[in-house]
Amino acid sequence: MNVKHIFFIAFFLLSLSVISQTRKELETQRKELQEQVNQIQKLLSQTRSVEKSELEELSELNLQKNAQIKLVKAFNAEAKSLNKEITTNEKEIKTLANELKKLKEDYADMIYKSYKSKSQNSRIMFLLSSEDFHQAYKRLQYMKQYTDFRKAQGVQISAKSNVLLVLNDTLNTRIKEKEALAKESKIVELEIEKREKEQEEVVAKVKKQEKKYVSQIKKKQREERKIDNKIEKIIRDAIAKSNKPSGKKSSGFAMTADAKLLAKKFEENKGKLPWPLEKGVVSRRYGKQKHPTLPGITIESNGVHIRTESGSNARAIFNGTVLQIQSVSGKKAVYIRHGNYITLYNNLETVSVKKGDKVTTKQIIGKVYTDKISKKTTLKFQIWKNAVRLNPAIWIYKM
Repeated sequence: MNVKHIFFIAFFLLSLSVISQTRKELETQRKELQEQVNQIQKLLSQTRSVEKSELEELSELNLQKNAQIKLVKAFNAEAKSLNKEITTNEKEIKTLANELKKLKEDYADMIYKSYKSKSQNSRIMFLLSSEDFHQAYKRLQYMKQYTDFRKAQGVQISAKSNVLLVLNDTLNTRIKEKEALAKESKIVELEIEKREKEQEEVVAKVKKQEKKYVSQIKKKQREERKIDNKIEKIIRDAIAKSNKPSGKKSSGFAMTADAKLLAKKFEENKGKLPWPLEKGVVSRRYGKQKHPTLPGITIESNGVHIRTESGSNARAIFNGTVLQIQSVSGKKAVYIRHGNYITLYNNLETVSVKKGDKVTTKQIIGKVYTDKISKKTTLKFQIWKNAVRLNPAIWIYKM
């Protein structure tokens, strides 16, 4: 097998590995989104028998449809990657088949000529007819090289045949995978169409009672602002208390060397921190967002709302100290300090920690409250740096 051929096989296998790696990442992403869609459906099935307002119903339809749209995009991205791999394989198969055909023809021609002109006797006579020992040695070397070349060509044909077999097997597998993806994607697309029809019906009902719903949303937003103001006050008071011994006025926590180190480690884990729940789906994201149905209404969220299963526990996302436990409208909120960072776990039914406790990453801190009427189990989660709110999605892994 010559160097050129070895290089070809190595390059082919490397190219196949790079394509497969990219597709593997897309496959992993698609499976995660499938799991998310399944989880949403499971959560919604828990509240199916509960009577809901049109807005609640619309919110749930949006949650389900948006997750399914992401899943279809993931299907399409993976199918596109498979198409590239199939096209590459087809080109390689065509090139390799032509090379193999030519190689076999050359080899057959060489064997035929060798048979006609190089019998055992003619080889001996070829050596004996040498003028001197030096010429005889040269002729012997030539015969050996010729034999080695024939063997090398045989090995080359065998190797290329094996690569061709692998390519054909891979091609057939990828085509089957692509067909399976297309089938699954079509099922989800039909589900999206169903959701959209349901949404249209609910939106029509909402429009008829728009004033009532706008009034309800504004009232709820006022209540949320009151709670957010109380949360901010607790954090600002804690900052002031930490600075009291030094007599300084600061907008940030006074920190010991250990607290600074903890804050540094927290920052180093940005984007990699675990979820505050073992399982959950974000039902409301951070920041200002337009209401999906009612024009002129803006929803503002200082954290994220995460829907989860009934009986689920909230858990600390990083090592820290319980700064405060607060009662909020009959529910509880746990504040955990990580240097100059605060994580807040709100809407808990019970807590399993107390103020001053040291907690570790993924330690259970309380049970999430399940609404007795709506049957929804929602954790309201926030991250702060000193008295500044942060977007949890930037800090939590794949939120």
